[in-house]
Amino acid sequence: MTTKSQRRVLTPGPDHTLAVDSKEIRVSVTAGATQLAENAGAAIVREHTYPAVLYVNRDDIDMASLERSNHTSWCPYKGLANYFHILSADGTKLENAVWTYEEPFEHIAIIRDRLGFYTDRVEISEL
Repeated sequence: MTTKSQRRVLTPGPDHTLAVDSKEIRVSVTAGATQLAENAGAAIVREHTYPAVLYVNRDDIDMASLERSNHTSWCPYKGLANYFHILSADGTKLENAVWTYEEPFEHIAIIRDRLGFYTDRVEISEL
């Protein structure tokens, strides 16, 4: 395993944009019958040509429904991502369905203390 200091770090620019919408929105988040958030604040992050991602305030999420995973990934524009499984009320475990950047790079510090969700595994509705 490589350390953070050995990984490639890139700065967003014209060839790879990374921007946060100026206004936070309110959302609900559900996974099947499991309500993860009812009225959560979320930042909209737009990166390059990828679909926009909602990063939801961790304090607004029912963390009892999440289990930390050992899985990690590296983004040269945001840093080290850690993952969570969702533990559904029906006993289903949605593996690595949630990610977080606990120490994001300074230019994207707004995503610290927020969670991203794979939208093919959860429903996120704007309120």
